[in-house]
Amino acid sequence: MAKNIDMATYEELVASGKPFVIDFWAEWCGPCRSLTPIIEELATEYEGKVVIGKCDVDKNNDLAVKFSVRNIPLVVFVKGGEMKDKLVGASSKDTIKAKIDALLQ
Repeated sequence: MAKNIDMATYEELVASGKPFVIDFWAEWCGPCRSLTPIIEELATEYEGKVVIGKCDVDKNNDLAVKFSVRNIPLVVFVKGGEMKDKLVGASSKDTIKAKIDALLQ
């Protein structure tokens, strides 16, 4: 299951040194809702390897500002506390998987 990520959770993840993925989304966003099942599947598939979570931009504006979120859905890939890659808009599971696999190398 995808983890709910807010600023406190984000800071814990950075401190842990583990790679992680954040799906920035909002309840009212159709493409965001279509991406949710993919994010949930990937969270299960990559459990123990990478943390995959979701951040509701309407409830976590501080984190959205930190990543300069202008369009959603936005999926960011973070390693060593730095954003290594991102995907803007609805993406396929294979595209997201490829980015996660690159993050783990």
